[in-house]
Amino acid sequence: MAVEWQLVVDCADPVALSLFWAQAMEYEPEDNTVLIDRLLAEGLVKEGDLREVDGRKVFATVVAIRHPDDPVDGSTGIGLGRRVLFQVVPESKTVKNRLHVDLKVGAARRADTVRRLEGLGATFVRAVDEPGASHVTMRDPEGNEFDVQ
Repeated sequence: MAVEWQLVVDCADPVALSLFWAQAMEYEPEDNTVLIDRLLAEGLVKEGDLREVDGRKVFATVVAIRHPDDPVDGSTGIGLGRRVLFQVVPESKTVKNRLHVDLKVGAARRADTVRRLEGLGATFVRAVDEPGASHVTMRDPEGNEFDVQ
């Protein structure tokens, strides 16, 4: 049986970075309203632990996005499939990623996608066009490298 997994991204601002990546990947921000309301009622979290985004409460230090076609746990709002979790860490990024995301959009959509991502806050690093490799390397708003293929 295969192991379930999620990608976890350490960052300074999980809310902002999750919103960038949700748009970049065409994923959905998780809606954890049911879980948050339950934790508030039980006194396990406080309003100061939360932020408001698009009229709903989200955790300030950990936010996830999910593939829109995958199932969701109705009691928590947590995605049960392809999921990326963004969490606050105290240190900033200092070296090149050892793992990165490839957004596979195809050559015909690449230029438009790069422009769209720049509009969302990504920065262009370089274009690579070599035998066997054609992509654009970019950085997300916190400096994490990724490729648009």
